Amino acid sequence: MLLACGVIRTEAHQLMHLRLLELFQDLQGIIREFLPDQVAVEKLFFGRNVTTAISVGQARGAILLAAALNGLDVVEYTPAEVKQAISGYGNAEKGQVQEMVRQLLNLVSAPQPDDAADGVAIAVCHLQLAHFLSLGDS
Repeated sequence: MLLACGVIRTEAHQLMHLRLLELFQDLQGIIREFLPDQVAVEKLFFGRNVTTAISVGQARGAILLAAALNGLDVVEYTPAEVKQAISGYGNAEKGQVQEMVRQLLNLVSAPQPDDAADGVAIAVCHLQLAHFLSLGDS
């Protein structure tokens, strides 16, 4: 069951340290509200746009800090691992992954916007892999 999903948006014109503070504070609120045991994040992928990669890395740092300060375990998955876990194919298109998430969670439509759908896919990937790995512990 999907409890909630969404994105944290900051103003593009804000200074980066203020955007990161807002992200961190919003994450702290989400952690207090939902009380997770773990945080699943996408492993950082370096594309061609170095500026975007640096910004994503900084945001990821705020996420990891929020998790650490709350004593949460962090697990990381590559985009291919998420695609493989959700659709059975590591090179699946974004639309295919979104449709599988919709079906797996029995949703009327895929989560929106795309970034929220990506986050839900990472969570579903983690739940599936954690369940699979726990079978070996029994």
